[in-house]
Amino acid sequence: MLPVQTPSLNSTPETLERPACPLCDSEERRESIFEFPPYAVARCKSCGLWYLCPRLTESLMHASYEDDHYFEGGEGGYSSYQAQETTLRPTFRRFLREIARRGMTGGKLLEVGCAYGFFLEEAKDYFSHRTGTDYSSGALEKAHGRADRLILGGTEQIPLGETFDCVACVHVIEHIYDPVAFLRSLTKHLRPGGWLLLATPDMGGFWRPLMRRRWPFFKIPEHVTYFDQKTLGALLTRAGLDAVQPLPYSSAFSLELIGEKLGRQLPGAWRDQPIRSDHWRDRCSRSRRGSR
Repeated sequence: MLPVQTPSLNSTPETLERPACPLCDSEERRESIFEFPPYAVARCKSCGLWYLCPRLTESLMHASYEDDHYFEGGEGGYSSYQAQETTLRPTFRRFLREIARRGMTGGKLLEVGCAYGFFLEEAKDYFSHRTGTDYSSGALEKAHGRADRLILGGTEQIPLGETFDCVACVHVIEHIYDPVAFLRSLTKHLRPGGWLLLATPDMGGFWRPLMRRRWPFFKIPEHVTYFDQKTLGALLTRAGLDAVQPLPYSSAFSLELIGEKLGRQLPGAWRDQPIRSDHWRDRCSRSRRGSR
């Protein structure tokens, strides 16, 4: 049997592109605010969005997401997504309790980019039916039994006309090359009055200015957009959504993961210790179709 070939993320001039702003299409930007050669983070002079420019072509990034090694030691991706289960599940439980308190649970749930299905399994008591999508067949094998339905691929694989009461995208939007078109595609699967939940690292949060280019969520070349409160709200509005509300999202990380992001080897006794952070700024939005 031939060895599995993991897609290479090595860039060449032919595999790099210099996009306009993914949020407002402006070509005016401040170049190279943070440099990760050959990549760099720019900022749009019109709407204020930070985004990767130059960036890897979308087809190459998609090939990486589809590879079964993406979640376990592949080039880019995660050194081990499975190892993060002990911190991801408490994070998801807190978030689900929060949205339940606000009356945003019940009915059908769709999670886009469900990975191993930890969020979907934790949501069992909050929704009557849970569907998850992911590009990795290996990830969906891990998620087997943790949802009512799993779909290989993107939202284009969901039957036309099928709608959900809640659509969740946790740590997904920062990977999306055309975020406005992506959210518009999601609204087609959102019932009138349903909720769209976005969770993404907060570019305007406390830690990012202090850590500068060492901020762990400069995950290059995967993360191509970086949102703050203003630009995330603008994205939802441009996608045709209203009733935008902030949600608290206190995430937990192991010190081992933080050390890995910073290039530091921590003592064994410290590696599994969880820490909590409020660096994510989440947004919810009710579909316009349900409010008119």
